[in-house]
Amino acid sequence: MPNYLVYKSGMHSVGQYQMSTIPFITASVGIPVFGQAPVEISFPRVSKFVTIRNIIPTSSANAVVRVGFSALGTSGSVPSNHNYFTLSNGESYTGEWRVSSVFLICDATNTGASASIIAGMTSVSTSSLDFRNWSGSLGIG
Repeated sequence: MPNYLVYKSGMHSVGQYQMSTIPFITASVGIPVFGQAPVEISFPRVSKFVTIRNIIPTSSANAVVRVGFSALGTSGSVPSNHNYFTLSNGESYTGEWRVSSVFLICDATNTGASASIIAGMTSVSTSSLDFRNWSGSLGIG
């Protein structure tokens, strides 16, 4: 059978986002201090959802974690490129994001942080992403 007649799942395969997902879990991700390069958590497939939790206890000194979708947007090293959101100690956030990776960095310059990530993977290959060149300079975190 010719390749163009073979069905494979892709970004616009609705069923991939309706069915249950393949789990991706990582705990105790060390997050560098501000001024260093953000840590990138790459996923093996395109995600259906991502949950990120700052696992520093609320009783500890606040270690705010920045979360974004590009190194430049997350580091906020250019004033107009602050394309991230933050999580204080013990906070978590779940987003229904169709992404292949997320970037994390600590807001503090003297202490790092730690996070856990749970994501649901579709069967869609990351090479199928229509928007592979996300950049903080383009307004995408």
